[in-house]
Amino acid sequence: MSDISIALHDVTVAYHGDITILNGVNVQARAGQVTGIIGPNGAGKSTVLKTMFGFLPLRTGSITLHGRDISRMAPDERAAMGVAFVPQHRSLFGDLSVEDNLLLGCWSFKRDKARIRRGIDMVYDRFPILATKRNDPVSSMSGGQQRFVEFGRALLLEPSVILLDEPTAMLAPKISKELYSLIRAFADEGMTVVLVDQNVRRCAEISDYMFILELGRNKAEGTHAQ
Repeated sequence: MSDISIALHDVTVAYHGDITILNGVNVQARAGQVTGIIGPNGAGKSTVLKTMFGFLPLRTGSITLHGRDISRMAPDERAAMGVAFVPQHRSLFGDLSVEDNLLLGCWSFKRDKARIRRGIDMVYDRFPILATKRNDPVSSMSGGQQRFVEFGRALLLEPSVILLDEPTAMLAPKISKELYSLIRAFADEGMTVVLVDQNVRRCAEISDYMFILELGRNKAEGTHAQ
């Protein structure tokens, strides 16, 4: 299969130097697809995303982005190359307004005023509720609305790859359904989506291809149908 956007090749990662979390893991994600990563707690799912984004150094193996080795690149360099990451836990500044949180997502191109305005308007078009609350502190918003801010901030990078770590955790079913539709839409628009999720059923429904991890190793992989 072609069009691999981002991939881990025989990657081993350890915390604190000696606590091995990933052991020879291989994951490939393709353009225009949702690639799901599932497995029990402690399997290393979130670590895969953190490794893809550059938060964790490799002990062995390599990472490629559109065929280019990015193993030694810092997170901000990967973001500049079009990789966006939405972590599991909230990553917003609660006392700041919606718009200020979005503006922080424009930091890497802060001198390009036209791009900033175009990006902010795009987010408001996609998430109309945020336009009505643009001056409100994000701490006053519901969990689902805060997630929309995080999704919007990621989209400001105009990413080709978006990494999502349990985006619907602790959210109401109605909001979760809306987020899953958004995630599917990202892929249908041509993005590469890598989704870590504990909701195996919903993850399987929207994923084109899935990897199952267990104890930091590949256990199985296959298409949605498989």
